[in-house]
Amino acid sequence: MTTQIAPRPQALPEGFVYLQDIDATILQEVRYAGYHNFVGRPVPGYNAPVIILTEAAALALKAVQEELQRFQLTLKVYDAYRPQEAVDSFASWADDPSDQLMKIEFYPKVNKKEVFELGYIAKKSGHTRGSTVDLTLVPLPAPPQPTWKPGDPLRDGSLPKGDRFADNSIDMGTGFDYFGEAAHTHNPTFPPEVRANRLLLVSLMEKHGFKNYHREWWHFTLMNEPYPETYFNFPVE
Repeated sequence: MTTQIAPRPQALPEGFVYLQDIDATILQEVRYAGYHNFVGRPVPGYNAPVIILTEAAALALKAVQEELQRFQLTLKVYDAYRPQEAVDSFASWADDPSDQLMKIEFYPKVNKKEVFELGYIAKKSGHTRGSTVDLTLVPLPAPPQPTWKPGDPLRDGSLPKGDRFADNSIDMGTGFDYFGEAAHTHNPTFPPEVRANRLLLVSLMEKHGFKNYHREWWHFTLMNEPYPETYFNFPVE
């Protein structure tokens, strides 16, 4: 009987790590490796559902995760390092007005041709520098979550929790990657519970060196990032 040895992950550039090697307790739901995202298909450059980021950012997330244990919560990461190839594909998607496949859930109130101007899509992304991360908070033990499949119904991502897609996170007011004012971190129109949930995430992330992007409650960049001027293009695999 022969022993099957799992293939080793790719050799990452110096200073990059797999998040699972730094903290395997942090949940990962790599949306761009699958179909449940604003383009509705796997994104070029995402060859596996794994989270890669700089070691500095990973260690900072580990510190956040350790603090969350007292709240019986865990981080769940949707995206971190993003190849330039993927960023280019988003730009091409934004320039194609005929592709509105996922509009109902992700940008129901936004004209697609305005996504650059409104700051939801960029031709250069902090994600590509390796120290930007998209994430949320999930209660422990983590509730089950359905797997969205092509052809499943789409629901406006700004609907109340219970009416939008049943993500297992605590109530952050919108789903991940919702393009619109409802996703703006300090939107005052939500009930106190939602605003408190966003404040908890922002406070803990800021404590450990991250800065939030005000238009997306889930988006954070390590302030002392190691590669502030370098945009990488190796695959996620």
